[in-house]
Amino acid sequence: MPPDAPPTCDPQTDLAADAQPDRFQRAREAQAVALLEDYVEMIGDLIAEHGEARVADIAQRMGVAHPTATKAVSRLKREGLAVSRPYRGVFLTEDGAALADRVRQRHRVVVDLLVAVGVPRETAELDAEGIEHHVSDATLHAFEGFLDAKG
Repeated sequence: MPPDAPPTCDPQTDLAADAQPDRFQRAREAQAVALLEDYVEMIGDLIAEHGEARVADIAQRMGVAHPTATKAVSRLKREGLAVSRPYRGVFLTEDGAALADRVRQRHRVVVDLLVAVGVPRETAELDAEGIEHHVSDATLHAFEGFLDAKG
C-alpha cells in the first residue's frame, strides 16, 4: 500500500467501529481504578512505615500536588476505602486494607512472573506497576500456576 493511501478497514480483522466508544470508556474506567489502587497501596505503605499517611506524604510519594492528593483521598473516603481523623492522617478502612493487600499480591505475582521469564528485577518492578492493574483474575491465576509449576 502506498504511504499516502488512506487506511482501509477490514471487518474480518478490525474491531467494529461502533464498539470503539465502549472500549475507550472501559479503558478510562480501568485507568481510574488503577489510580485508586495506587493510592490505596501507597497509603498502606505509609501506614506500615509511619503509623499513618499524611496527605502531604501521599502527594510527595505519588508525585502530585497537595490538592490532587486531597481530591484522591476524598474519593477514597467516598468509596469507603479510607477515613481521616482530626489532627491525624489518613487511614484505610477494612475494605481499603484488603484492597491494598490484593494489589500488593498482584504486584508480587506479576514481578515474579516477569523475573521468571528473564526480565531484570528492577525493570520488572517498574513494568509491574502498569500491568498489575490490568490483568484479569483468570490471567493472574494462570501466572501463579506457571510460577508454581516452574518451582
